[in-house]
Amino acid sequence: MNDQHVAPEPRFRVRARHTDTTVTVYQAYHPRIGGPAARTGRFPADWKRDRMTWIKPSFLWMMYRCGWGTKEGQETVLAVEIRRDGFEWALRNACLSHHVPALHGDRASWRRRLREAPARVQWDPERDLRLAALPHRSLQLGLAGVAAARYADEWITGVEDVTPLAAEIHALVRTGDLERAAALLPEERPYPLADEVLAHLRA
Repeated sequence: MNDQHVAPEPRFRVRARHTDTTVTVYQAYHPRIGGPAARTGRFPADWKRDRMTWIKPSFLWMMYRCGWGTKEGQETVLAVEIRRDGFEWALRNACLSHHVPALHGDRASWRRRLREAPARVQWDPERDLRLAALPHRSLQLGLAGVAAARYADEWITGVEDVTPLAAEIHALVRTGDLERAAALLPEERPYPLADEVLAHLRA
């Protein structure tokens, strides 16, 4: 019998597929956006630069959001590899999407910071293979203005269409073969961040 204690997952921690220089985030788009992006490694001209774009390091949270690539307008699931320095710049310059008095003071101060920040963070329950909520949280990072422009023009190092992978894992989940489904998931490890990078983002 194994009595070894397993430490619980911290409530707020970034987990992602990453290398020494890049981190992979996920987005889902209509095929007219996702298809060209995967083929060229860049978003096409009709990608809306003036709208906030949300990136997600968690594959399963993306599956929850896009319904395994079945929701209208989210049929193409992209794995976007971006530079770690860009990702961390966005975190350092982000504001939480909800008011926390201990971090922001009054609501007016928080609203002002939220308007001025080029990025925002929200923490949503992480998901398991059946897309049920887990006790720990998954990072969602919204990029606007200069952050969205840098994301599209400077940070991206590669774009892959992972819609077939999503469909394959979903099919295994539907048949109850969770072991094989789990084996296909991207490996998401704790992402190394200095404590001060997340100190202003823990809800």
